[in-house]
Amino acid sequence: MWTTIFIVIYVVIALAIVVSLLLHGAKPSKTLSWLLAIFTIPVGGILLYLLLGRNRRKNKLIRIRDEALPKIPESSGILMAQAEERYRKLMRLVYKNSQFPPTDKNRLTLLKNGKSTFESIFGALESAKIQIHLQYYIFEDGELANRLLHLFERKIAEGVKVKMIYDGIGSFSLSKSYLKKLLEVGVEVYPFLPFRFGRFLSSLNYRNHRKIIVVDGKIAFTGGINISDKYLKGDPVLGKWHDMHLRIEGPAAAHLDHVFAMDWHLVCQKSIPPLTQPVIAMDNHSSGKLVQIVAGGPDDDFPSLEQTYFTIINGAKDYLYVTNPYVIPGQAIMQALQTCARSGIDVRLLVSENADNKIVNWSVRSYFETMLKAGIKIYLFPDGFLHSKIIVSDDAVSTIGTANLDDRSFEQNYEVNAVIYDRDFARLLKEDFLRDANISRMLSYQEYVDRPFMEKLKEGFGKVFSPLL
Repeated sequence: MWTTIFIVIYVVIALAIVVSLLLHGAKPSKTLSWLLAIFTIPVGGILLYLLLGRNRRKNKLIRIRDEALPKIPESSGILMAQAEERYRKLMRLVYKNSQFPPTDKNRLTLLKNGKSTFESIFGALESAKIQIHLQYYIFEDGELANRLLHLFERKIAEGVKVKMIYDGIGSFSLSKSYLKKLLEVGVEVYPFLPFRFGRFLSSLNYRNHRKIIVVDGKIAFTGGINISDKYLKGDPVLGKWHDMHLRIEGPAAAHLDHVFAMDWHLVCQKSIPPLTQPVIAMDNHSSGKLVQIVAGGPDDDFPSLEQTYFTIINGAKDYLYVTNPYVIPGQAIMQALQTCARSGIDVRLLVSENADNKIVNWSVRSYFETMLKAGIKIYLFPDGFLHSKIIVSDDAVSTIGTANLDDRSFEQNYEVNAVIYDRDFARLLKEDFLRDANISRMLSYQEYVDRPFMEKLKEGFGKVFSPLL
């Protein structure tokens, strides 16, 4: 009897999922894969689908009320009109997807590796007069965390309001004792979708991968660096941890603050009141940069970061240089990269030779043969682990942020990038890329084709699981 009841319930649930897949499946290939899994893996197929397979663009994870967020000033359209014609399409795309217009008069500082990044961050935090907003995917106990705690305590005593978000899974190791200390000194702190059995299946796969700090609405930081001592001391297994971060002073900082406000409402359903004191805008500086913020997540109607990367790749005329540790491209990005290289454009990819995850590394390398055959030059960075997420093209446009070139960043994670339309800044990133490429090993097509059979087998295994990584 109980067996019959179980089978009936299982069939009803399976049929309900089938209907949902037919109505809301994002991609035919994935829809077919999930249908096969549900009917060939008893129980496990349904659990995997509930955990990893639901289309969040149709079934919103969390909805935000417009009135809960600060208003973004209307774009005059002048900056888009003055920009190079080939980048107006990209600007319009980002604006339609994220509602952030390009802003000028921004002062940018490129921060390479942990030491320079945290020196700049702590300097900005010390200058705070009104508020500090901070959110990270990984926030770990250690010297950096303790230093932040003491700084927060001092600034709160001075009347500065401090708000903090940490990802519930990425920062799973963050101790309860540290969180208690934050609350005791007056920090408002919330986790993003923490591990809870009641919503385990609906939220585990959807993470906030953003790294944002905003001070008084006018100085902001974003990029690939998390709050972890490994950025200063290195990793005991991988060695040095290389990464890139960006300091923004100017109107684009306020747009990053808007992203934080959206996430703040997600974690606690509270709105952030407008600043009670005027924020002094950056002076009209001759070296001000044109910057546009692009934010994306599984609740958006379109994959904002994927479309941004796709447009930058397709817009390349002379060269396209990509630094990223997790290049697991979907069909659209792979076709764009191949088309770019096959049309004679200098396409180069810089990835870490060492990896922090074996299966992810196998998956990344499973795409190398196709890329090399298309003419894409691949460089393996040998010194520690390279974690930067950067694209630069044609001495004209570049992007730095949190998004990798994989489906997780495009479909499951909440991410944010800065797109910079500036020749001097693009050349700076290009020079940095070439310096790293010069100390890296360039992979040849023949060398890769002749790799051992077991490596090919591991990569095939990794490629099968790449949509889930």
